[in-house]
Amino acid sequence: MENALPFIFIFILIPLFAPPCTVATYHPSCLTSCGSLKLKYPFGSGSGCGSPRIHPYVTCSAEPSNQLYLTTHAGSYPITSISYTTSTITITPPYMSTCTSMQQSSNLGLDWASPFQLGPSTFLLLSCRPPTASLNIKGSLVCDPSSSNLCTSFYTCPSVIGLGLPLFPPTNTCCVYSPANLNGEDELDVKSMECGGYTSVASLMDYPTDPTRWEYGVLLKYTHGAFDHYYIDNKCNGCEASGGVCGYSTVDNYSFFCVCNNGVNTTTQCSNFSDQDESIFWSSAQLHTWKSWLGILAGHLLCSIATYSEIGGESFSVGL
Repeated sequence: MENALPFIFIFILIPLFAPPCTVATYHPSCLTSCGSLKLKYPFGSGSGCGSPRIHPYVTCSAEPSNQLYLTTHAGSYPITSISYTTSTITITPPYMSTCTSMQQSSNLGLDWASPFQLGPSTFLLLSCRPPTASLNIKGSLVCDPSSSNLCTSFYTCPSVIGLGLPLFPPTNTCCVYSPANLNGEDELDVKSMECGGYTSVASLMDYPTDPTRWEYGVLLKYTHGAFDHYYIDNKCNGCEASGGVCGYSTVDNYSFFCVCNNGVNTTTQCSNFSDQDESIFWSSAQLHTWKSWLGILAGHLLCSIATYSEIGGESFSVGL
């Protein structure tokens, strides 16, 4: 029994000094909104917030712009809306044309490894080489003649002169690209289709012939993976219901954390802890001190065990 005493002391003392396992002091703060957009899982304001599948594609820019952006290999696009019920976002590429502003467009591109794909937007290719009825990709015609009325309506916008077109240009230079698709580089390659620009209509807003009232933007669908489903079903709902923000560890295999507004980060939910409970949580400095003291304690115990073994346990017994 005497030989086991040093080990008993180790198992008694370690729990007294060990910090609660539900705290991650290295976790960054996470925002509940970015500009006018409310942020909920799987979206977050930066690294360690939301889902690791969304970051680094989506981030919230710093003040004063405070704008949510989707960044891909082809550019950075402002996100103007998020629908959590339909799992879609709307982006507004900076060189995309609208009724009030038309211009030459660079390619729109996504990343194949990202969780984003083209949604049900309606693309209009503008200032194309006529006639667009013969426009094809790898032999397949791409223009939808049944929706040519959209081209007629859009070409009534005076800003068509920004594309080098005259007022009320011929509609055979416009193509309703439906269904829209991306090429092998995950890009909408306007130039290879011999067009000057494009617009994307997210909604006609019950005004099919009035392009001044259309909602412009590119709808993208985002998909959930196994990681997202696990944490939404088992972790995130409770965390967000308790007033927390869903996040993850950036150094510990993306393990889940609920980030609370009082600065406490837990592996459960914020309602499990009150303000009075904050005193039980350890800062990073306290963790360092704890590890140092535990190392010293372990060293002393090991020395005691070695000494005890050499003299047959008599010295240790007397000390007790």
